[in-house]
Amino acid sequence: MSAARVDYIAPWWVVWLHSVPHFSLRLQPVDSTFSPGDKSYQESLLLLGLLAAVCLGLNLAFLATYLVCACCCRRDHAVQTKQRSSCCITWTAVAAGLICCAAVGVGFYGNSEANDGMYQLVYSLDDANHTFSGVDELVFENTQRMKVDLEQHLARLSEIFAARGDYIQVLKFIQQMAGSVVAQLSRLPVWREVTVQLTELSDQTSYVEYYRWLSYLLLFILDLVICLVTCLALAKRSRCLLASMLCCGVITLLLSWASLAADTTAAVGTSDFCTAPDIFILNNTQGQISTEVTRYYLYCSQSMSSPFQQVLTIFQRSMTSMQIQVTGLLQVAVPLFPTAEKDLLEIQFLLNSSETSLHQLTAMLDCRGLHKDYLDALTGVCYDGIEGLLFLGLFSLLAAMAFSTLICAGPRAWKHFTSRDRDYDDIDDDDPFNPQARRIATHNPPRGQLHSFCSYSSGLGSQSSLQPPTQTISNAPVSEYMNQAVLFGGNPRYENVPLIGRGSPPPTYSPSMRATYMSVADEGSRHYSGEFPA
Repeated sequence: MSAARVDYIAPWWVVWLHSVPHFSLRLQPVDSTFSPGDKSYQESLLLLGLLAAVCLGLNLAFLATYLVCACCCRRDHAVQTKQRSSCCITWTAVAAGLICCAAVGVGFYGNSEANDGMYQLVYSLDDANHTFSGVDELVFENTQRMKVDLEQHLARLSEIFAARGDYIQVLKFIQQMAGSVVAQLSRLPVWREVTVQLTELSDQTSYVEYYRWLSYLLLFILDLVICLVTCLALAKRSRCLLASMLCCGVITLLLSWASLAADTTAAVGTSDFCTAPDIFILNNTQGQISTEVTRYYLYCSQSMSSPFQQVLTIFQRSMTSMQIQVTGLLQVAVPLFPTAEKDLLEIQFLLNSSETSLHQLTAMLDCRGLHKDYLDALTGVCYDGIEGLLFLGLFSLLAAMAFSTLICAGPRAWKHFTSRDRDYDDIDDDDPFNPQARRIATHNPPRGQLHSFCSYSSGLGSQSSLQPPTQTISNAPVSEYMNQAVLFGGNPRYENVPLIGRGSPPPTYSPSMRATYMSVADEGSRHYSGEFPA
């Protein structure tokens, strides 16, 4: 195993994840050796996922406690407190948005790394599968040449050389060498079951990886959309949109913790495999392939001899002997038996094709090609794959933090919106400086005006018959307003009435001030009705 450690060294994150304690559901220690068929080992991985579920429960409990406290707690609505609360909400939303964007960036990188690692595994499996299939195909073709095609030509030559016993002995020798070649080829392992398993594993890995990559991509888009729309709801002060996005944020929070559980379980389990992959492969190939052959391809050490060396050597010697015998028959027997030339040439062509196949078979059975595929698969899984899972786990944590922050800011923003609406309700709708009154006046123009001085004297006739009051009125406010009207060139008949009598209050006032002004206005109305009796 020391030779394997020279070629493959587990990265530090694999060692770190493998050192995570493994416990069963009964909290009993479990061996961390990768054994997916063991029930106790499965429970240890399931327990890691349950830890993420416990963290989710604690997160939801904290959010529920915070929401209850935020809704039940009453605060003073002073101006400074409102400004401080608005500023806090703004910076909280900005921080949550930045964390969400950072989480999505980390998630994109982790998703890409994991995808690259898995497809490198798929390519390595396909390449190894192609090698095994090629070995089986070459073995089958050479066996067919020796058992079927060569036998047919030897049978015809036996009929031609029936009168020559020496030629018959040469044909029997060639037939014996062909049988030896077939016997040696039958000693080679049959990789048919291995190719079926590798094909199934490659197809399943491609299928699962595609939907895993697509699911995370959709999750990234969902996180960005919810985060941006929530910030937009805070900026537009839309309570309906804010409530909808907060509900979606809770769902995304659940998805983030679920993805963290899946990433943690997959990362720890894969790290257990990557710590000692050769042991797992040796234990799971004992019934299909000999241990000597498995070790030869796993370690591919120069000190190890090929287990196929004897087979290939006998194959090569048998082919050389048969070629020598066929060449001799062509030189000696053809002049005597011209009809044997065609069969002898066909046999020579078959032997040349078999020798070419022998070189191809020797190259395919060499350990360097398959060992490279093995190392590429380990690199894809243990380096890129687990690294991507770690970044995806970091994405899940950052996303959970971002949406927890947004959910915490939601009730404070809601109370802030409500307090602003209450402030608008405290202002009178007739105030021309009220923004809501302006919007209402734009769509609903007033149907009637407040009574002025002329309305009190409308029963006296036309305005031309109305006599202006004398300057001896002892009402101080009226004389003051008349003097101001004359001073600024106004008409005393219209300008000698106080501003209160027209029903127009000062621009800024409180409800208590309005009550005072209206009482003074009523007194003014009674005064003018006494000055000008009908």
